[in-house]
Amino acid sequence: MSAITDQVQAMETQAAQFRWKLEAQRYVGILMAAVIYAIGFNFFLAPLHLYAGGFMGFAQLIAEQLKRITGFHFWDLELPGIIYYLMNVPWLIMGYRMMRRRFIFKTFLAITLISLLMTLVPVMEKPILDEKIANALFGGLMCGVGLGLILRMGACDGGMNIIGMIVLQKGYPISVGQINILANVLLFSYCLFVYDVSIVIYSLVFTTIQSLMIDKVHAQNINVRVIIVTSSKDCATLELEIMGQLGRGITKWPGVGAYSGQEKTVLMVIASKYEVPKIRAIIHEIDPNAFVTIDEGVSVVGNFLKKLT
Repeated sequence: MSAITDQVQAMETQAAQFRWKLEAQRYVGILMAAVIYAIGFNFFLAPLHLYAGGFMGFAQLIAEQLKRITGFHFWDLELPGIIYYLMNVPWLIMGYRMMRRRFIFKTFLAITLISLLMTLVPVMEKPILDEKIANALFGGLMCGVGLGLILRMGACDGGMNIIGMIVLQKGYPISVGQINILANVLLFSYCLFVYDVSIVIYSLVFTTIQSLMIDKVHAQNINVRVIIVTSSKDCATLELEIMGQLGRGITKWPGVGAYSGQEKTVLMVIASKYEVPKIRAIIHEIDPNAFVTIDEGVSVVGNFLKKLT
């Protein structure tokens, strides 16, 4: 009995160390993502006087109007980052009361880093690339990768995304995507009346590429089906580790090898692509001889938890 207890404690300690290591990697990932976003924005988008979607686009408009009305350059600081931060504060406070603390803390860190880096990283006087369309495409690619990495690390960039999550928590029949679309329609409609049409077109190109890259990088959006075929007589440890570390349910049924006639147990787990490395690590540690298949992009209908953290 003592040996079993020691084994369980050792597994719990190992699992805790794994979680701490994973969290440390996520914080480093958020920092790298914020750097990528700030460079993509200040090096490619801002020199062309184009506008991002969502909160950042509104922050750009407010900053431009402040400079135009006051004529003051605010010690040569880049104002959009500061205004973006201030716009997010009330929504972070509201989210703190409604959402998981870990998610809100990492979101706060991501917003702080983005705002700080955008304020400190100088805007290029001239675009790096010769063609406007090339700058819009490459800027959208970099910013999309940055924001997608932030989502992948279990946080979000604030703005319309966190508003959408709060609205969903309140039970209103509107999605995060619909809120983003509504905000961008208002933003670009204003730009269309005030600025040249080409500015709106190139801004839309940037926003579209950014959105596509976010979806490509954000692996939590991709559902996977993991099938585990094991010859082990006792699958309890494997099942408990997957359910305990991932919080995912498991469906299992008995099977028989058609060639060998050996009895098998088949386990099926539906998870996000981001959770696959954890599942692989657990299987490799407990049952390295198990046969595993992984299918990406499966459609899930029913009670399936979408996770950000």
